[in-house]
Amino acid sequence: MNKLPERLKELRADKGLTQGKLADQLQIHRVTYQYWEKGKSQPDIDKLLLLADFYKVSTDYLIGRYN
Repeated sequence: MNKLPERLKELRADKGLTQGKLADQLQIHRVTYQYWEKGKSQPDIDKLLLLADFYKVSTDYLIGRYN
């Protein structure tokens, strides 16, 4: 099972950010981020690294390789 959408929602909520505010900070379109959270698409490796850096977690955590 793909954990990425669940992890993105959880991490964003922990920071108290809306999808729009987060997308602005990451310099991506809100709809792009929304699709990631819904599991309709996945970030490329560059964006996955950007997300990991932003949230200060590993890419392994984001994709669900460990808890």
